[in-house]
Amino acid sequence: MSEIKGQHGHSAACCSIPPIVAKDYKEKGKYETIGGLKTYVTGSSNASKGLLYIYDIFGYFPQSIQGADILATSDKDNQYQVFIPDWFEGKPADISWYPPDNDEKGKALGNFFQTTGAPPATASKVPTIVEALTKAYPSIKTWGVVGFCWGGKIVSLTTSTSSTPFKAAAECHPAMVDPSEAEGIKIPLCMLASKDEPKEDVEKFEKNLKGEKHVEIFGDQVHGWMAARADLEDERVKSEYERGYKTLLEFFAKHL
Repeated sequence: MSEIKGQHGHSAACCSIPPIVAKDYKEKGKYETIGGLKTYVTGSSNASKGLLYIYDIFGYFPQSIQGADILATSDKDNQYQVFIPDWFEGKPADISWYPPDNDEKGKALGNFFQTTGAPPATASKVPTIVEALTKAYPSIKTWGVVGFCWGGKIVSLTTSTSSTPFKAAAECHPAMVDPSEAEGIKIPLCMLASKDEPKEDVEKFEKNLKGEKHVEIFGDQVHGWMAARADLEDERVKSEYERGYKTLLEFFAKHL
């Protein structure tokens, strides 16, 4: 059984994460159009490893952009170029819909997941986008993927197929955890869950994984603490946000 706990599971010191910026973060990358989608690109153009960063349903948020920059710049021994395609083409979900604590918000979120944010529709685009990214950046020879909330579901769908383009994968506070999808995942996978994902589903998912794995529950963090819903002005959230990204960097350093 892999660790499912609140303490850090690795000891390797692979990286030096810059100070986390709580507000008014200044992005380090640039936006390009690749494969027909606006895409945030960050990291060394000499990198031979690429990370596809699949955001949550709220799209380009400073907390997500900062996370991509951390992955791209913090590990000097394992450099990555990180890419965040705009799957929603400028029409993400409104963060005020979450949590869906009334009928109106629930209906808006439900409609989004049925239309713009339907996971199978996005998952079907991933191989084509990876192909376009590889063509645009031919120095990249190896691909990993990391997904947040809704993006975690996309990771499960795209890594549980025999034709996955990814060598290693990670899911952070994943939405719609389905243990049956883990049965098809043969590549190394890291899952960092929050207190809000059903613990039983996380444990079953971990048990069904066939390859190398690191599964951990950040027991006092909310769904979204590493992406758009991260309150980085809260010192505890800020600390666990940093630890989450450090865990990702150590996982990818080992497996990608």
